[in-house]
Amino acid sequence: MNANDMMAEIRDANLSYLMLAQQMIRFDKATAVFRLGLGQEIADLIEGMNNSQILKLAGSNMMLARFRFDDSAILMMLTNYNKNRVLANSHAAILMAGQAVEEIV
Repeated sequence: MNANDMMAEIRDANLSYLMLAQQMIRFDKATAVFRLGLGQEIADLIEGMNNSQILKLAGSNMMLARFRFDDSAILMMLTNYNKNRVLANSHAAILMAGQAVEEIV
């Protein structure tokens, strides 16, 4: 994969993420803020973006979405736990809910 292909993939991932995030926020803001790990201010900004703004932001050379956890235990819970999948997912969600939301710096 060359640099141009990689940038196109980043742009596509950003666009998909922003469109999904905006749709989630418009449908149920409280749940979207929790599931996306966003602060209220960021959610309000994404909700108010028009298509042109979304396309412009998606075209940046940085991934907009990121992993919400730096703890390998959460990753292992989500990928390797086989006994009770629902319980493992719920436990991981509780742990991630306790993490700070993203802030504008």
